[in-house]
Amino acid sequence: MSENHSAAEPAASPRTTSFRYEAALAADIEARWQDFWDAEGTYEATGPEGGPGAAGEAGDAAARPKKYVMDMFPYPSGSGLHVGHPLGYIATDVYARHARMTGHNVLHTLGFDAFGLPAEQYAVQTGTHPRVSTEANMENMTAQLRRLGLGHDKRRSFATMDPEYYKWTQWIFLQIFNAWYDDAADRARPIGTLVEQFESGERETPGDWGPWSELNAAQRADLLGEYRLAYASDAPVNWCPGLGTVLANEEVTAEGRSERGNFPVFKAKLRQWNMRITAYADRLLNDLDALDWPEAIKLQQRNWIGRSEGARVDFPVHATSGADRAVTVFTTRQDTLFGATYMVLAPEHGLVSGPDTIVPDAWPEGTHEVWTGGYATPAEAVAAYRKQAAAKSDVERQAEAKDKTGVFTGAYAVNPVNGEQVPVFIADYVLMGYGTGAIMAVPAHDSRDFAFARAFELPIRCVVEPTDGRGTDTATWDDAFASYDAKTVNSANDEISLDGLGVTEAKARITEWLERRGIGEGTVNFRLRDWLFSRQRYWGEPFPIVYDEDGIAHPLPESMLPLELPEVEDYSPRTFDPDDANTSPETPLSRNGDWVNVELDLGDGRGVRKFRRETNTMPNWAGSCWYELRYLDPRNSERLVDPEIERYWMGPREGQPHGGVDLYVGGAEHAVLHLLYARFWSKVLHDLGHISSAEPFHKLYNQGMIQAYVYRDSRGIAVPAAEVEERDGTYWYGGEQVTRLLGKMGKSLKNAVTPDEICAEYGADTLRLYEMAMGPLDVSRPWDTRAVVGQFRLLQRLWRNVVDETTGEVTVVDSEPDEATLRALHKAIDGVSRDMEALRFNTAIAKITELNNHLTKAGGPVPRTVAERLVLLIAPLAPHIAEELWYKLGHRTSVAHADFPVADPAYVVDETVTCVVQVKGKIKARLEVSPSIADEELEALALAEDAVRSALGGAGIRKVIVRAPKLVNIVPA
Repeated sequence: MSENHSAAEPAASPRTTSFRYEAALAADIEARWQDFWDAEGTYEATGPEGGPGAAGEAGDAAARPKKYVMDMFPYPSGSGLHVGHPLGYIATDVYARHARMTGHNVLHTLGFDAFGLPAEQYAVQTGTHPRVSTEANMENMTAQLRRLGLGHDKRRSFATMDPEYYKWTQWIFLQIFNAWYDDAADRARPIGTLVEQFESGERETPGDWGPWSELNAAQRADLLGEYRLAYASDAPVNWCPGLGTVLANEEVTAEGRSERGNFPVFKAKLRQWNMRITAYADRLLNDLDALDWPEAIKLQQRNWIGRSEGARVDFPVHATSGADRAVTVFTTRQDTLFGATYMVLAPEHGLVSGPDTIVPDAWPEGTHEVWTGGYATPAEAVAAYRKQAAAKSDVERQAEAKDKTGVFTGAYAVNPVNGEQVPVFIADYVLMGYGTGAIMAVPAHDSRDFAFARAFELPIRCVVEPTDGRGTDTATWDDAFASYDAKTVNSANDEISLDGLGVTEAKARITEWLERRGIGEGTVNFRLRDWLFSRQRYWGEPFPIVYDEDGIAHPLPESMLPLELPEVEDYSPRTFDPDDANTSPETPLSRNGDWVNVELDLGDGRGVRKFRRETNTMPNWAGSCWYELRYLDPRNSERLVDPEIERYWMGPREGQPHGGVDLYVGGAEHAVLHLLYARFWSKVLHDLGHISSAEPFHKLYNQGMIQAYVYRDSRGIAVPAAEVEERDGTYWYGGEQVTRLLGKMGKSLKNAVTPDEICAEYGADTLRLYEMAMGPLDVSRPWDTRAVVGQFRLLQRLWRNVVDETTGEVTVVDSEPDEATLRALHKAIDGVSRDMEALRFNTAIAKITELNNHLTKAGGPVPRTVAERLVLLIAPLAPHIAEELWYKLGHRTSVAHADFPVADPAYVVDETVTCVVQVKGKIKARLEVSPSIADEELEALALAEDAVRSALGGAGIRKVIVRAPKLVNIVPA
């Protein structure tokens, strides 16, 4: 499949006169071949489009099996790359090069995820526009990546901050905004189809909305907002004053702090844009099964989506205000309803404040003093407790604290199974982020409820018979009894009895009873919440939304896209106290009045009107939700992606029922962030008919981390690792002993090693080989600069096996290799081929090293056929030296498009294998036999061995177990 890009020379002449493979020669070779690849377009992928964004015939390339290889988006950091960053990029480059040499049409390219907080924070500090600093960082990183010899199709590169890119990010947002999820069809559909259903009466408006024909424009907009896949709402959000923005659940750490900056995060109620990702919860869960992803990542997504089956139950509320309300709970243990003796609402619950509140003006007569928190009225108690809860993170609220806190709302609900009035509390251990934000408390069978009931002197009723001998008298219990295997007790009324039933049967019976009475139903709940999509920042995609004078949101027509970011004088949100939950956001965009307040004709027949722009921006995740599609057709200004191009590179096919990228490599830290969001966008675009692939990434591989030792002085401050001296197993800096601990590599830890340093000392090919040889790709490993020289010596020996270091002449000969060399060659080809396909690059390098050492030890000139195949084997790993040697061996086409060697099976199979002969389980002999030897022949040889006969000592044989060709086990009588 060799492809003749050009017969051009790789460069004019070497810049060094030395023929010894040292750093200077390596640098010369690498620079010349990188220039050659750029000039010849060596890595330009050709699909059905004939080129990025162009129409035409693809020729032979598109007739080959395709391979789409991707890396996770890099963010252009101001500090540039350290040697840990390119690990994944080198790995995908090796894989893509091997695929290209094995007959595949390969698409491999790289862009930049350019929006986000780092550039904005730098802009706040320096006044430099984020675009200026980001472009400078991109230029630096591009040069660093080019020096590594990565075979990217550079025509397809872009940055998410490019207006021609985020035009389509905004366009996708509008597709999501103008779509709803049709449960009957189990897919997204245009919002117009929902309007048609309301207009025709096919679908009734829900609840108290009234007929569609009687609703005004604002009411219709509000109603559609309850269905749209992108919608604005007033809801509890994760408010981070330290960053001046709200955060998605996935951006908050387990400690309740911001993932970026480690600032405190509080709960606040703000009007924000959301993505209705929950509509896709079942599909996001079910479609994981068909993806070739690490099981650990699948498990994280399954846990984050958190599907649970249970029942929704309505508890009518008796409030002294006379309000007609009901508290709805979701429970997975509806079989314990008879044991519910009180209820708990999250402090943020809608029934606690506002027009729907159930909180009365005064405490009901006989209210227990411990329930009131010492406040004169329920409203005062609830307000104080809500403020206290808002200052805690979700993690702090759910911690198993010894003392349970809460306050009575003053309202009672009715347990629907027994008619008992149960008090309604608020407590911080109940969160709005799961279920309905309300629980029925069954203290006998839940440890947190038990502790709360004891603290507030509430009834504890046993409804699941203990199996540990404690009995059913809860007054003697030290803790709750929780079990899924015990029988139900004390659970009967005039209509139904659950007594004596197991959990599964009891659940089914009570659910059927609830549904028959119209006070509940079996349902499925998800832990997954809708994706909070607004950010109060400057450096992000503007929303293509404007609001009319009635506050109704209108999408901009496609002709007005992209809506570009305006200039602002101040890039920072209002300065906040990071520890003050009572601050509120003010966005940088809101200060540019000329941009915010506009007169537009939206093309809706209503002429020019006054509008106000949305002043939030999209999160940095938006641009990375669909970038795999832009690589396919990066210059298309007319549509998101040409359907034929998308279908060719990403469409469903055998073994990939949902389509997607063939190999996607990146960090495991994005399991429930980028990876989940991108899957959601793909499914919406697929449902709406814009793409054929329902999943963005078919195969996912998580590379490990390159770690480095961090050295700290007595103050705990990191000191420069390069200046630390080792003395008899201890470490010293500036005359002081320091501690050493393996950790991350980074500028702040003063242990970063740049790829530029290694390239200058050894060359890029050595760096590539070392990073791939350090260990399995998916395992973290420590960096050791001293060990890099080992791979440099491999390349030096390879060079000497082909080139005379004195004259620079090729030393190979046109003679046939001997049998030992043929066997070493074909075993290496066979092993390397399998290792390359499985991303086992460390073992592939070991096999190449073994073959190269064989040739070195053999002495004398290397046969040309062996030298050429050795060069081809190492070409994906060390492409620069491979190109140079391939050229010196007389080839005038790039080694990147040469055929990868194929092993001859006759030389792969060993001539003989060692067979172990055991008597009574102990080894008594070893036989060298043919790999194809028959069981009968092997048994006869084993029994004829003198050592075996001696071991048997004349005893009879009860049994002979033969596992040809490697084992014979003899059991004496």
